[in-house]
Amino acid sequence: MENQKIKEKLLSSNKNSRLEKFGKTLTFLCIALIVFVVGLILVFVAEKGLSTFFENGVNPFRFLFGTNWSPGNIGADGKPAVGALPMFTGSLIVTVLSALVATPFAIGAGIYMTEISPKYGAKILQPVIELLVGIPSVVYGFIGLTVVVPIIRQTFGGTGLGLLSGVFVLFVMILPTVTSMTVDALKAVPGHYREASLGLGATRWQTIWRVLLRAATPGILTAVIFGMARAFGEALAIQMVVGNAVTMPQNLISPASTLTSILTSGIPNATPGIQLNALWSLALLLLIMSLIFNLAMRAIAKKGSLK
Repeated sequence: MENQKIKEKLLSSNKNSRLEKFGKTLTFLCIALIVFVVGLILVFVAEKGLSTFFENGVNPFRFLFGTNWSPGNIGADGKPAVGALPMFTGSLIVTVLSALVATPFAIGAGIYMTEISPKYGAKILQPVIELLVGIPSVVYGFIGLTVVVPIIRQTFGGTGLGLLSGVFVLFVMILPTVTSMTVDALKAVPGHYREASLGLGATRWQTIWRVLLRAATPGILTAVIFGMARAFGEALAIQMVVGNAVTMPQNLISPASTLTSILTSGIPNATPGIQLNALWSLALLLLIMSLIFNLAMRAIAKKGSLK
């Protein structure tokens, strides 16, 4: 009888259990709302972007691999000329090159902050990183337009507007993000890895190069891809320095364009119909690339956790 009373008391509802259920329900509703909103965005962009192919009859392969972008005119196939290859190529070039330039600096800063001088490194570099993260994109673009573009014009000739200017601007923009995530990846390496390596007679640099960096490789790769995702989707700063010429890039110092620069410059003047639908198709392509970057990050993180 006594055990039955204790059991009923333990299983009965009380204030704490009700608060716990309320918290779980509220959390579930918030997550469901986020998933619902993201799903609506995906459906909305997909519906608008696919109208170019279903309503206007544009061939998807011509859209992806065509080099003539003039939605108001008719191409050789009798369909609107909406070749997105020049913008996609420009976005890919500035994204990859900016990530290649930023990665060595991010790894070097991360090693300095975590292994060489953790105390003073964090005290000096952490405020700088936070400051760079907080600067608006338009400020980066304005600095690139007034500083980077003239330097490139004087050094290499031409107008100075081009993919090379975009690479330098994006390099500075993604460097704080890649550095912060690299620092987190290096800090996540278990301490006994260092102790075991040093105990076996390895020097500090051998430990950093052969143990710590290899153990943190999945996290560093995730940081690089995250930076590439941000670079690929950057709009305003890139629009100010690349020249917005809708042609296949001939070199790094000739005016070019990216997906985001054409979107931001074309939306205000687009009229309903093929012009607006083509811009939505560019937005859909941009969204698909963002999803690919996210899937790549998840795959790398999962592979790292399995190790």
